[in-house]
Amino acid sequence: MKTITIHVAEDTYATFQGRAKEREQSASELIREAMAEYAERHFGTGRSVFDHAPASVGRVVRPLERDDDLMDEMLG
Repeated sequence: MKTITIHVAEDTYATFQGRAKEREQSASELIREAMAEYAERHFGTGRSVFDHAPASVGRVVRPLERDDDLMDEMLG
């Protein structure tokens, strides 16, 4: 693991300390997790779309039936 030095606003660090205490971990661990999540979200990992869990996009309006035309459904 690489040691780094960063400068953050005191209130930001206090927020991390408070959340870390709630989760019974160190602020350093929480910051490492946050940095890893940020890197994955913004820089990508090169993983396949199939490696991700499906996202919920709302409720089903009605189940699809065999005769449904999906293009009309999407454009209508």
